[in-house]
Order: sequence, then structure tokens, then C-alpha cells
Amino acid sequence: MTGVSDAVEQAFIAPRSLAGIGDPGWITQPLHRVSGWSYGHDPLIPRVLLTSPDQLTQLRLTPGDPDDPDWWTIRQARTADHPAWAATFQARTPVEIIAAFTDALTDPSGAPTASPDPFTTLQDAGWEPPRHFGGLAAPDGITRIERLGNPGSDLWHIETAVIRDPTIWRAVFTGTTPLHLIAAVTRALADPAPLMRDPRRIPGWARDRMTVHTRHIPATDVAFALERRISALTERHHHVANVAPTPPGPARGRTR
Repeated sequence: MTGVSDAVEQAFIAPRSLAGIGDPGWITQPLHRVSGWSYGHDPLIPRVLLTSPDQLTQLRLTPGDPDDPDWWTIRQARTADHPAWAATFQARTPVEIIAAFTDALTDPSGAPTASPDPFTTLQDAGWEPPRHFGGLAAPDGITRIERLGNPGSDLWHIETAVIRDPTIWRAVFTGTTPLHLIAAVTRALADPAPLMRDPRRIPGWARDRMTVHTRHIPATDVAFALERRISALTERHHHVANVAPTPPGPARGRTR
């Protein structure tokens, strides 16, 4: 039986857009350990650089001023099939939101054949056009998404902010970013499930706009959460590899 000493108190924060950054390893560890992204950063410099096995995509984490626009930057070079694209996330973006993007990016099954509309999941979750702005806003008005500009020079822009605070975090995607990656982010934003955080690290901003419930959960659930995530993503890779179609053999003619 699990005793009190085997449990730890955790905070569950909603909406998830206000939960704070979380553990960056939630993003970087799976990229390296599951998807084979190599690291080339200098241990004496407080930054992380990860590069995909095909050398086309790079993730850069550059800690600095929390209000800098590009703590997290993901860039992909131009290919024969798709133009270059870039995505940036500010410091206070919850890692689970960014991980939705990187998980979709590294999905071994590849991009869907039909490009999803990033707005659809949000509309299903009750997001509506905000007053005086384009795009969609969450029912609580805290997070808003817009597509700005003209075709060929447009940007997708997500912002979390409240009236009495400056912008809490912002994410920006070039218009060439594959839509299924942006849709993965909007699905993560629409998810009503709260995010778990250390109760000593509950963000200080917008406290009157968040709901926080604390409860004791098994210490192993906290200690091994990242390992379980890595195991699940590893299984995803193995499953896709195991169900890959077998190349067709030579056609067989009818014999008499």
C-alpha cells in the first residue's frame, strides 16, 4: 500500500496556457533519445542546439530575458517539396504546448495526406472571434490565435495575455509552417486537462485567472513521468516500423 511518505503534493493548473514553462527536458530528451537528434552545444554556453538526423531541422533553446521572442526556435531548411519555415515560442510557453509541435514534427508516420485546419479544434472547443480582432479567442479570453498578413508572407500568431499583465507568452509560425504542426499546437491548447506543476513553482502571473488544485500523488508518477513519455514515443516509432508496408513482389501470371 502506498503511504504518505510515498506521495508528493502536486499542483494541477488550468487553463493550461497559464501553467508556466515546466521541464525543458520534456521536449529535448525525446528529440535526442527517441528521434536521434544530435546535440552540438557548448557546455560552457547556456543554450541547447539539437539537429535532426537529416540535418534539415534545428531546435535552439537560448535562455535570456523571459520576454525575448525566441527562447525556443525551431527552423527547417527548404526542401524540394516544401519551403523553409520557422516557429518560435517565448519563455513562459508551457513545454507541453511546444512538445505537441515537436511530437508531430517527429511522428514517424509522416504528415497527414490532407492538411488540417488549425482553427477547427479550437472552434469545437468553443473558441470564437474576439471583439475588435481577427482569428479566435479562448472562451476565457486569455489566449488568442490569428493568421496575419498575405499569402506568401503571412504569420500564425498565438498570444496569451490578461489585462493587468503584459503578454505572458507568444508563439509565432511562418506561413510556410506545415499546418498539421500548427494544428497539433491548437489541439494542445484546446485540451481542457490541467497541467501538473511543482506547487512551489506556480506562476505568479494571472493568479486570479487560473484554477489550481493540489493533491498528493504517488512519487513515482512524478519521478518517472518523463521516462514514461519517452517509452510511449519509442513504442510509437517501433509500431510504425512494424506496420510499414512490404514492397510489392513481382506480379504472378496465371498458370494452366
